[in-house]
Amino acid sequence: MKLINSFTLEVKKSKFIAYFYKLNTQEEVSNIITNLKKEHKKAKHIVYAYKYGNTAGKSDDKEPTNTAGLPLYNLLEIQKINNALLVVVRYFGGIKLGAGLLTRTYKNVGATVIKKQN
Repeated sequence: MKLINSFTLEVKKSKFIAYFYKLNTQEEVSNIITNLKKEHKKAKHIVYAYKYGNTAGKSDDKEPTNTAGLPLYNLLEIQKINNALLVVVRYFGGIKLGAGLLTRTYKNVGATVIKKQN
C-alpha cells in the first residue's frame, strides 16, 4: 500500500478529505479503512471505492445510496485505474447538502486527488 496523494475541501461547513492509494493486495483495503477510522474518530462518514485485479468494491458508509461510493468507483472505471483505493473522509458540518451537491462534491474531491498524482 502506498498513499499517492490527499486533498481537502470544505463545502457548507462539511470537510471532505480525499485519499488515493495504490494497492499491493486486496486485503490492504480493510486495513486502510480500519486505520482511517481510528485516525478520524469524529468523522461522520468514511466512504470508498477500490479496484484490485478482477475485484472491486464500494461503500457509501451511511450516506444516501449511490451518492458517495458509486461516484468514486466511476472515477476509477472511467480513468481505467486498477490496484487503487479512493477514500473520502467526511466531517459533517451541520448543513445537509442534498443528493446532487453531495454526489458532485464526492466526485470533485475524488477527481482532484487523482489528478494531483500526475
